[in-house]
Amino acid sequence: MTSHPLETLLTGAVNDAVEYVLDGARTWRFDLNSPDVDSDERATVGTKLQYRVLAALDLIKEPPLDTTILGIAVELKGTVRTNWMIPREGQCQICLLIQVDAKNDRHQVLLMRTHRIWLNRGNGDQKRNIMADAIRTYALPVLPWTPLPRNPLKLLTSEQKAVVFNLKEGIKRRLTALFGYLPEVVIPRITIETVGANRKDAARRAREAKFDVYTQHGLVVLMGTWIPQQELAARHGFDLSGEAWVAIRPETLGTDFEVAKAMSFATSQRT
Repeated sequence: MTSHPLETLLTGAVNDAVEYVLDGARTWRFDLNSPDVDSDERATVGTKLQYRVLAALDLIKEPPLDTTILGIAVELKGTVRTNWMIPREGQCQICLLIQVDAKNDRHQVLLMRTHRIWLNRGNGDQKRNIMADAIRTYALPVLPWTPLPRNPLKLLTSEQKAVVFNLKEGIKRRLTALFGYLPEVVIPRITIETVGANRKDAARRAREAKFDVYTQHGLVVLMGTWIPQQELAARHGFDLSGEAWVAIRPETLGTDFEVAKAMSFATSQRT
């Protein structure tokens, strides 16, 4: 088993599954509860979760259930709803239950033996959900409600979203607006790619926008791709790991302002 903290591993697995289904870099989507995501597609998060949890915890998929942990067969079940549908083979077995609350950007993980006496009447394919009282009484918390990374696009007002996703405008102009609307908010790479969906040059356009962000909004953009910028941002409390970005106010940077500005503009035109 890996030595990384369980919370970090499971949170990363859940977030990856959600981002995979949203596929923002092709669809412009960033909210699992959006009307643009149909219910069948939303339900596939649970399936994607299974494989990402296995990978995150260095487990292998093997019968008789989904995997084996310390010699015990375990069923992995994920849901974006309020309950889990337990298949026939998982009933009366140890289940690792992962719940994603996309509305509140959080998730929890429970461990429970799903005895049939604690399950509601089944559907046509013999899947059965768990009685709420049984979950409260018998499920053991592996990870309590834990925050998921919130896509910064959710922070925009309706008017701001209309500007950022106005496809009649170029990516550079729309990204300039995005940074201006969200000063000192760390913006992950997937957000840049979502704004520039279906274009291969979104990151380059973001670099080119740095000067406009400064002249129009008075903000200095730093990006995690460049280690010196990542380290400078970290000194001021911004984690740019994973090639994230942030637009910082001069007063926050203080005496580092001129250094940050020079770093930012020096890489603004590189590809």
